[in-house]
Amino acid sequence: MVLDKTRERVDPFLTVIAKWFSPVNPDILTWCAVLFSVIAGVFFYFSNPTNELQNFFLFFATLFVFLNGLFDAIDGKVAKMTHKASARGDFLDHALDRYADVFMVGALALSSWCRPPVGLLAIIGVLLTSYMGTQAQAIGHKRDYSGLLGRADRLVLLIVFPIIQHIVLRLSLQLPWNITIIELVLAYFAIVGNITAVQRFSITLRWFKGTEK
Repeated sequence: MVLDKTRERVDPFLTVIAKWFSPVNPDILTWCAVLFSVIAGVFFYFSNPTNELQNFFLFFATLFVFLNGLFDAIDGKVAKMTHKASARGDFLDHALDRYADVFMVGALALSSWCRPPVGLLAIIGVLLTSYMGTQAQAIGHKRDYSGLLGRADRLVLLIVFPIIQHIVLRLSLQLPWNITIIELVLAYFAIVGNITAVQRFSITLRWFKGTEK
């Protein structure tokens, strides 16, 4: 939600990129986005804090996280520009976004960077946050982007902090209790993601009360 507030400033830049891709079917862009998430997940999973080469995989992973976010941002714009926007395309976009989230966050959750319970709670937080937003739309309310942790925020964190993690290792710095920077990010997803899900849940319940008056 923090970055969603800056969407208007980024929108002209995304519009220019969307025009470059306007000859491409927007569904193809959506599938490309999920493909990039798979590649990011592979690099995240095989990155390793004890191997210098595999540690460098974090940089490749963040590149594909960026590409996932970029293509996810422009597929809808291309659909509107080319008059191909549809309920089917919207459904495809949201469904594949959830797969993309699982591929990227799940890969980190199963990697050497994170304890499994933290990773599991992170995935739950990410999926419930998105579910509450789309479910609000499904029952007749507007699509809910409110709360502390939106998808754009998650993607930026997945780009910035793996790079910081790499730098920390190169400097031979170590956090207490063998905690990694990436594990802290997933703990943030677990805590703030679930808080965001509860926020959206409460907002939708309040909307129901308003419709019953």
